[in-house]
Amino acid sequence: MLCPKCSKELADGSKFCYNCGAPLAGQTAASAPAAPKRLMRSSRDKKIGGVCAGLADYFDLDPTIVRVVWLLAIFFAGTGFLVYLVLWIALPLAPITGAITTAPGAPAQI
Repeated sequence: MLCPKCSKELADGSKFCYNCGAPLAGQTAASAPAAPKRLMRSSRDKKIGGVCAGLADYFDLDPTIVRVVWLLAIFFAGTGFLVYLVLWIALPLAPITGAITTAPGAPAQI
């Protein structure tokens, strides 16, 4: 897949260009019906609890932007940490999707 803005090669299924940050619209499968979005913590792209990545996925934003805004809210507003803890407890963890590539009982390769 190529970025329409900077023409760099991207991984399939990307929502944003890794080089220029342009959002990539229309990259979903047209035959599959769209499932309603649910606000959940991310199980794949998490640094601490997955709250920022889950919010970024829900609002179709870059997770780095959400993390920076959250960090600013913690330092300047003071309530960001408390809200993060509440969301960490309240939001369910998103299920891990994808095919299992190792045989049962075999060690996972990272």
